[in-house]
Amino acid sequence: MKITDTFEVARDVDSVWALFQDVPNLALCLPGAELTEDLGDSRYKGTVEVKLGPIAVSFEGEATIEPDEAGRRGIVKGSGSDRRGGSRAQMKVDYSLEATDVGTRVVVDADIVLSGPAAQFGRVGLIKEITGRIIEQFVACIEAKLAAETPEEAAEVHASEVKGLSLFLASLFAPIVRFFKRILGRS
Repeated sequence: MKITDTFEVARDVDSVWALFQDVPNLALCLPGAELTEDLGDSRYKGTVEVKLGPIAVSFEGEATIEPDEAGRRGIVKGSGSDRRGGSRAQMKVDYSLEATDVGTRVVVDADIVLSGPAAQFGRVGLIKEITGRIIEQFVACIEAKLAAETPEEAAEVHASEVKGLSLFLASLFAPIVRFFKRILGRS
């Protein structure tokens, strides 16, 4: 499934780029993610835990990051598996940063392939809704890290825990709420 998202960070592009290159620090801003080992040469081992209603998966895997400093862009390739449930995931994420009048625009273009039990919850609309909520937390964490006054303070900032059931339910009901807002807005 393909997911494209754009978000703004109210900080200059150089600061945002520097944070994107500090992978251990940036990983703290991804809800459910934990970096477990730096393998060198921009390769990392880690886990990503996702809990959505009745299903919980913990993917263990590796990611490789290919930054292009001159173009302020990069590629992240990763794969992992959930040993308990047998699900597998592969991803390729292209990202780019661009200076704007108010800070930095970040464009993320992801291609994610799920297989096994997790794939049954891979409905594109649901995944996009959940991804949107995770990106909101990611952006808030980035803003907080960049606003910290010391590196020690920034290191203490991390993404809040993803509340599986509430996130799942909110994501399910979001299209219904939007539908009613459109109808009521026309009246």
